[in-house]
Amino acid sequence: MTRAYQSGFGNQFASEAVAGALPQGRNSPQRAAHGLYAELVSGSAFTAARADNRRSWLYRRQPSVVVGGYVPYAQPLWKSGAAGGVEAPPDPMRWAPCEVPAGAALDFVDGLRTMVVNGDPDAHCGVAAHLALMNRSMDRRAFVNADAEMLVVPQQGVLTIQTELGWLDVKPGEVALLPRGLAFRVEVAGPSRAYVCENHGAALRLPELGPIGSNGLADARDFLAPVAAFDSEAGGFEIVKKYGGALWAAQQGHSPFDVVAWHGNLCPLKYDTANFMVIGSISHDHPDPSIFTVLTSPSDTPGWANCDFVIFPPRWMVAEDTFRPPWYHRNVMSEFMGLVLGQYDAKPEGFKPGGASLHNQMVPHGPDAEAFERASGAALAPQKLDHTLAFMFESRWRFRPTAWALNGGTLDRDYAQCWSALADRFKA
Repeated sequence: MTRAYQSGFGNQFASEAVAGALPQGRNSPQRAAHGLYAELVSGSAFTAARADNRRSWLYRRQPSVVVGGYVPYAQPLWKSGAAGGVEAPPDPMRWAPCEVPAGAALDFVDGLRTMVVNGDPDAHCGVAAHLALMNRSMDRRAFVNADAEMLVVPQQGVLTIQTELGWLDVKPGEVALLPRGLAFRVEVAGPSRAYVCENHGAALRLPELGPIGSNGLADARDFLAPVAAFDSEAGGFEIVKKYGGALWAAQQGHSPFDVVAWHGNLCPLKYDTANFMVIGSISHDHPDPSIFTVLTSPSDTPGWANCDFVIFPPRWMVAEDTFRPPWYHRNVMSEFMGLVLGQYDAKPEGFKPGGASLHNQMVPHGPDAEAFERASGAALAPQKLDHTLAFMFESRWRFRPTAWALNGGTLDRDYAQCWSALADRFKA
């Protein structure tokens, strides 16, 4: 199926599945058209600056208050905030791909496995990085995250995401940004795997371009929003809600996907990373990885992000007398990395699609011995890095791995040995 989308990031969208469902000139009329209810969803404080204000008006068949009471929902492998992690030494860490289990039925909610956490959802700071291991669709079930917005990075299988505001089809190489507080469900066609960033802090936005100028990195027009679509099938739904770091479940007698029309700028979005305009060096040296930032969640310290979403897509490498892979470094930002496809240039072996790595703040890391040898002697001709897509969830806060990440069976306990062959070559 080819779906229709609306284009732009932060735009004031308007969409109706039934003609005349959107009111004109009044968001909450005395009588909404077609017997609908008006409902406002605010993703920011009412008094936020106009440029930062996020909200949408929904015109739906029944308001979201029509739901039963919530009871605790057991999902012990989904953790939140620094308290959900365990103490770990300041070592670099790497994980092999985790296969989608075949024995248990796992949808997006039940298949989530938290890898690393920081911050506090109640304090509106920090992020969590998860793996979603799915082998079935969410059937008559919806999920609402009241703690965070979610950035979903498919790695295996196409995800069909139904949201209150319409449908998104998201394949590997694309990402989906799902706002805090809006219901969604995920359909899969077979074993599927995705990385998920749960952002408790300020909403992700496009970074400022500064000296880059008016063009470059991710373009607002390449972000796609859904058009209004609503369920017509009767029947109940289970609503699973993330609230205060815990999961809760309730039953309601109708579909939460009953929004007939909507307008505003708080909405789900998808983005194809192939549209990212890479900025690089054509003279010498290796620019900072900040030039690969797609989205950023600022903190209270300018320039020191709560979370950056950074990608390393196919690109040309052109520079004179320069070591091409990322240099060895220690960083005040903590870096959780995943590989969607292909090979990462600084780790040609050991880092596989579906795997992950963690280099916390001030933990040294960089090219392994093989990458160093190859790059140190390579002919410095223009080179195309192709058929690859890696990414990072970066945060100013230290990540704490979860007990599952440390003991789930895919942690590479010999990861640090990839640097053991880097001998002392000093010649006085």
